[in-house]
Amino acid sequence: MAAMVVAGGGKDRSSPGGGGAPQVDTGKYVRYTPEQVEALERVYSECPKPSSLRRQQLIRECPILNNIEPKQIKVWFQNRRCREKQRKEASRLQTVNRKLTAMNKLLMEENDRLQKQVSRLVYENGYMRQQLHNPSVATTDTSCESVVTSGQHHQQQNQSAAPRPQRDANNPAGLLAIAEETLAEFLSKATGTAVDWVQMVGMKPGPDSIGIIAVSHNCSGVAARACGLVSLEPTKVAEILKDRPSWYRDCRCVDVLHVIPTGNGGIIELIYMQTYAPTTLAAPRDFWTLRYTSGLEDGSLVICERSLTQSTGGPSGPNTPNFVRAEVLPSGYLIRPCEGGGSMIHIVDHVDLDAWSVPEVLRPLYESPKILAQKMTIAALRHIRQIAHESSGEMPYGGGRQPAVLRTFSQRLSRGFNDAVNGFPDDGWSLMSSDGAEDVTIAINASPNKLVGSHVSTAQLFSAIGGGILCAKASMLLQNVPPALLVRFLREHRSEWTDPGVDAYSAAALRASPYAVPGLRASGFMGSQVILPLAHTLEHEEFLEVIRLEGHSLCHDEVVLSRDMYLLQLCSGVDENAGGACAQLVFAPIDESFADDAPLLPSGFRVIPLDAKTDPPLGTRTLDLASTLEVGSGGTTRTSSDASSTSNTRSVLTIAFQFSYENHLRESVAAMARQYVRTVVASVQRVAVAIAPSRLGGQLEVKQTPGSPEAQTLARWIGRSYRFHTGAELLRTETQCTDSSLKALWQHSDSIMCCSLKAAPVFTFANQAGLDMLETTLIALQDISLEKILDDDGRKALCSDYPKIMQQGFAYLPGGVCVSSMGRPVSYEQAVAWKVLSDDDTPYCLAFMFVNWSFV
Repeated sequence: MAAMVVAGGGKDRSSPGGGGAPQVDTGKYVRYTPEQVEALERVYSECPKPSSLRRQQLIRECPILNNIEPKQIKVWFQNRRCREKQRKEASRLQTVNRKLTAMNKLLMEENDRLQKQVSRLVYENGYMRQQLHNPSVATTDTSCESVVTSGQHHQQQNQSAAPRPQRDANNPAGLLAIAEETLAEFLSKATGTAVDWVQMVGMKPGPDSIGIIAVSHNCSGVAARACGLVSLEPTKVAEILKDRPSWYRDCRCVDVLHVIPTGNGGIIELIYMQTYAPTTLAAPRDFWTLRYTSGLEDGSLVICERSLTQSTGGPSGPNTPNFVRAEVLPSGYLIRPCEGGGSMIHIVDHVDLDAWSVPEVLRPLYESPKILAQKMTIAALRHIRQIAHESSGEMPYGGGRQPAVLRTFSQRLSRGFNDAVNGFPDDGWSLMSSDGAEDVTIAINASPNKLVGSHVSTAQLFSAIGGGILCAKASMLLQNVPPALLVRFLREHRSEWTDPGVDAYSAAALRASPYAVPGLRASGFMGSQVILPLAHTLEHEEFLEVIRLEGHSLCHDEVVLSRDMYLLQLCSGVDENAGGACAQLVFAPIDESFADDAPLLPSGFRVIPLDAKTDPPLGTRTLDLASTLEVGSGGTTRTSSDASSTSNTRSVLTIAFQFSYENHLRESVAAMARQYVRTVVASVQRVAVAIAPSRLGGQLEVKQTPGSPEAQTLARWIGRSYRFHTGAELLRTETQCTDSSLKALWQHSDSIMCCSLKAAPVFTFANQAGLDMLETTLIALQDISLEKILDDDGRKALCSDYPKIMQQGFAYLPGGVCVSSMGRPVSYEQAVAWKVLSDDDTPYCLAFMFVNWSFV
């Protein structure tokens, strides 16, 4: 269709002249011919706003435009840009309207679900009141929780007590029955009230939010739920979600062992999956599950999954050594198409990770639904939204690289770091003998082809004489240090913890003929680092960047290295408002070319918060300051739960550094790596102490502890007994008030802890220095016995001096080495043990003070 042009007053006006060519004539309209519009459109596609010279050049190059004035062409481009702007705005408004309509529908459904949950709770509340008013019918245990849940628990026991008959992969009918049961249970969790969902803190629903995020409350295992909108079709969403290793960073592998089509058009898959352990202190998990993909009558697509166990029936899965079998309770994805395009997604992740198989201090990693939500549920939704954003073409390329390539680099960095932390034997890893101290673990891989990938030549990593990869790793417990804050500091202040010589050694290993000199030191001053951003995710929770380290000048045998070094770095979890998020800083040396298939040897840090699933019952707590102190500011008193969540936070830090080595220098590289990681651990501890918020500040309030002496009373007994037995003052305070004594005890520089007077004494109290030395918390202190931390010499010295302590009241023990709850050695110059007497002069406990302690 030809276009109309007018001239004058900002519009083109012309009249047809002789021969039908457009002529300028004020007050009359003419139309461009189709050929003229096509020529102008071609120019507009290349340059929407041509200059005056470009318009004149256009008239000269296109004979069909010779009879049009330059002013007319200028106005045509103005009108064309205006129409394009209006079209884009209309399209944007339509998209926003569709998104708001879908979000409104989602919120209405969520409101209906919450109303059903309220109705159920009202019914249970009425049932509980009825039971309380009828003692003859009520159960023996009249606590609210037992009355409400006793019926449900009895029903669950009956369901799990009767095992279903075994069904194998050759019996599709039996597996289809399991699949249909899984589908029904999953839908009841996704859209119903089968699980008590609690809105996750900081996740507010809205048009620009990631979606509606909830976590489980008082259910078996841990569960998380998410609802969100994406601009991808359901089949594409299903394809992405099934590719779990692409978005679930803890997933090592997924093997589909059997695919069975069903008569209703669905697909049953028997799947074996392995996941990485988040830290060196725990074993990895594996899963044997049935996955069922089917369509619903309303056009929705469902992918549901559950573990095959003796109670569910089905064939037995593979058994792999060194893995702990975990269970997937009915979980999955409900994908519904939206009007006008896009999909509405309901995600449910419900797992039982066998938390009892890990040490007590690490159980929150496997019991916290917030950690599960961040690692799996929210990660899946974010990945889909990220791909949808990239598919729209609005995602700018970083450094000329396509988003998919940059995403692959992020996955390779995370996977390489996980491989280093776990060190699976089937990948070629084996442990080296230690130097006597178990604080740093050294693993070697003499055939790392499987790690670096078949497409990468090993000559880029190892010299012709042979070599491999060496990894030095360690884990430690941190107190009162926000993970996001620590990782941000490590990222922005690399010089506070790194060794330029080790960086130079790692960079030299990338060259074709590296010179391997362990412990190499830079001859010049290490300059600043320059962060060159490459890409970031939609919510800015993950950053991929290139780090240029300036100022290196290294010479060896007349070989001069480049002054600048480069690292590919991945930083994630730096948002302090993301509850349960894991903060991570992973980097790998690269050369200047930075090819798409460049070999990567990742190293770095991972910090995971240890948020407990539920607060422990008061009856099981030991005497601790968490239950007797409340810290406030400005005269405001906080509850003990608030205090513990802010001033007694814990996290586990995992450090892993990888190096390539030549065979004849393996022992030297191992010694260098072990010492380097110990130095990094010491630096991180120093940084953690510097950036940790004040542990005790503001106003100190006192709270009664049922069944135990008050903390102030214990502090007074400890100080008075020390003065009575030794004649010296332990707690120097300006006043004699009990609050001042308690604060002085808590802030004492030496480690002070109390043990029960039992055959196997356990710790009942420790000050802040004692908690730091044992790398534990006041709540977990009761699980640590005195014998576990003392070495052989310490136990012998204590046994020989124990009669002296009980008769004379105290004894000085020689210096030595003990072990923290995380297995790290701690040295001390001297220890003092004394008998703590109560007000009636009866022995209450033993107190120990470790003087000038430090981690080895």
